[in-house]
Amino acid sequence: MAEPASKLSHDAIIQDSWSRCRAFGLNHHSVPTFDQLPADGIAHLLESQHSLVQTTHQEVLPYYENILSNSNCLIMLADNQGQVLTSWGTQRFIEPSLTRGFSAGASWMERCSGTNAIGTALACEQAVHIEHDEHFLKANRFMTGSAAPIFDAERKVIAVLDVSSDSYLPPSHTLGMVKMMSQTVENRLILNLFHGQHFQLTFNTGLNNLDSQWAGLLIFDETGQVLSANRRADNLLGISLSRVSVESLFKVSLLELLNQPDGLPFALQASGRNRFQCLLKRPKQAPIQARVFAEPTVTTPTAISLNTLHFGDSRVEKAVRQAERLLEKDIPLLIHGETGVGKEVFVKALHQASSRSKQPFIAVNCAAIPAELVESELFGYEKGAFTGANQKGSIGLIRKADKGTLFLDEIGDMPLPTQARLLRVLQERCVQPVGSSELFPVDIRIISATNRSLREQVQLGRFREDLYYRIGGLTLELPPLRERSDKQALFKRLWEQHREPSQWAGLSREVMELFSRHPWPGNLRQVSSVMQVALAMAEEQPVRPEHLPDDFFVDLEMEPVETAEPLAVDLNDAEDLNRLLQAAGGNISHLARRLGVSRNTLYKRLRQAE
Repeated sequence: MAEPASKLSHDAIIQDSWSRCRAFGLNHHSVPTFDQLPADGIAHLLESQHSLVQTTHQEVLPYYENILSNSNCLIMLADNQGQVLTSWGTQRFIEPSLTRGFSAGASWMERCSGTNAIGTALACEQAVHIEHDEHFLKANRFMTGSAAPIFDAERKVIAVLDVSSDSYLPPSHTLGMVKMMSQTVENRLILNLFHGQHFQLTFNTGLNNLDSQWAGLLIFDETGQVLSANRRADNLLGISLSRVSVESLFKVSLLELLNQPDGLPFALQASGRNRFQCLLKRPKQAPIQARVFAEPTVTTPTAISLNTLHFGDSRVEKAVRQAERLLEKDIPLLIHGETGVGKEVFVKALHQASSRSKQPFIAVNCAAIPAELVESELFGYEKGAFTGANQKGSIGLIRKADKGTLFLDEIGDMPLPTQARLLRVLQERCVQPVGSSELFPVDIRIISATNRSLREQVQLGRFREDLYYRIGGLTLELPPLRERSDKQALFKRLWEQHREPSQWAGLSREVMELFSRHPWPGNLRQVSSVMQVALAMAEEQPVRPEHLPDDFFVDLEMEPVETAEPLAVDLNDAEDLNRLLQAAGGNISHLARRLGVSRNTLYKRLRQAE
C-alpha cells in the first residue's frame, strides 16, 4: 500500500510547465492552436463521455449554482486529453479570436495551448490555479483559471474541471471551489458505478461532517474486500487504497462492522492513531431511500429532528407545530417557500418523526425530470413500453415509496397530463404503470412543495384545480432566510455542522455582521455553500471576510463609486486606509476598486494594520 503522492508547490508547477512549453517549441508569442476535432470526432467524443457529462450536469452543478450564479466565470469540463466536453456560465470575457478554444472538441493540452489550468492540471495530476501572467502564451493572459483533475475508481485521471474568468479572483476561492466540485463528481461516479449493490462506508473526523463531500468513502463486498474508495479516504487513512481488506484499515472484525446499525453513526479506530465517525449503508434492498433527478440540498445532520429546524423564529416554529399535529393524520401537506429555504429538510424531519420513519423516503424534484420521462419515472413502466426503456421494466417512484413518504418537490412544474394521472393515484390509491393494464395498490404519505403560487397557476390554467385541493389540505409557509429572526443562531449551527473538529476558532465578528446584512437570495443552500468554501479557506483560523467567496459580496454591493483612475494611496498607511474605508461606508469591494487592488489584498493590508 503506497503513500499518497506528494504535491508540487505552486512555483514548481509553473516552472515545470514553462520548461515543457519551451520543449514543445512554443514561445510567449505563439498562437494557441487548440487542435479542434472535426464534427464527427466531436460527436464520438461526446457520446463516449455522456455519463460523465450527465453526472456533472445533473448531480453536481445544481449544488454549486448559488456560488457561481453571480460570478463572471465559465466552468469547463474536459476529458483526460484536455478536450473540452461542455461548459456552463458566461463566455463574455473570452477574447473573440479565441472563442473556438472554449467549444466542444478544443484541446487545452500544454503542447498546443501552453501553460493553462486544464492542461497543467492534467500534466501534474493535481489542482492548480494559473494567474493571468502565469500563462506561457501571452494570448491566454486575459484570464485566470483554476482546475482540478477528476479520478475514477482505479485512481486514473479521466477528466478535469476548470473555472475560468477575466477577473482577479482570489486563487484560494476558485481553487477551493473547483476542488470541492471535482471531489463531488468523483464521489457520484463511484456511487453510480456500484449502484448500491455493495456495502458503503462513509467516514470523517466528526459527526458534523459525515454528510460532506469531503468525507471518506469506501465500497466493499461481503468478504470485506475494498472495491473502491475516494481520494479523501486515502488522505484520512494515510495510504493509497487498492484491493485491501476493510479489516486491515480499522481495528474491527468484519462481523462486528456488518453488525453496526444501518444509517446510524458509530465510531471506528483506524489502524493508525486516528478515530473516525462512520456510517454504514448496506446493499440495496427494500425499503430504500432514493433520489432520482433530484438536485442536491443543504447538507444536514444524519438525524433530523423537528426541533432542530428553528432557533426562535416564530414563523418556522409555527410551521413545525402545525406539521406535528398532522403527523399521523391523513391530511396532505403543501410546503411553500423560496428555493433553498430547506423544504426537503423540513419534510425529511416530518418523515423521521412519523410512524413511517423506518419505511422509504423518496424525494423527487418534478422540475428536474425531463417532461417526456415524468410519467415513466413516477408510475413505472412495463418492459418494452417505449423505445429506450429498461428491458426489465421499472416499478416507478410511487411504488418505491409504498408504506413510506413520497416528497414531490416543485410540484408546480409537473406537466398537466401527469397531474391527471397523479390525481387518480391519490383518489384510488393504486398505480397503473405505463404500458400496463394492471393496477398496483400503494400506501403512501404524499407531501408536496413549491416555490410559486399554485393558486395563480390554477388561474392561469397551468395546474389542475382538483389536484390543488387534493394536495393542499394544509399549506405551511417557510420564510426566506433574510426574513428570519434567528439568523445568527442559524449561522452558528451551520458553522458547527460543516467545520472540522480542529476548527474551534469560529466566525469572526466582521463575518457575522456581513452574514446578517446579506440578503441570501439562495437561502440556506447558499449559506451552506458559502460556509463550506470559507471553512476550507480558513483551515484552523477564524473565518474572516477574506475567506469568503467573491460572489458573496455581489449581493452586498452599493452603487459603484465613479472614479476616473485609482486613488494614489500608500497601502502601508493604516490611517489613510481606514479613513477611506469609513468614507466608502465600510464597503471593501468599492474601496479596493478605487485603489486598483484586489479585495483580498486590501483585507490583508487592513489586517496587518490592526
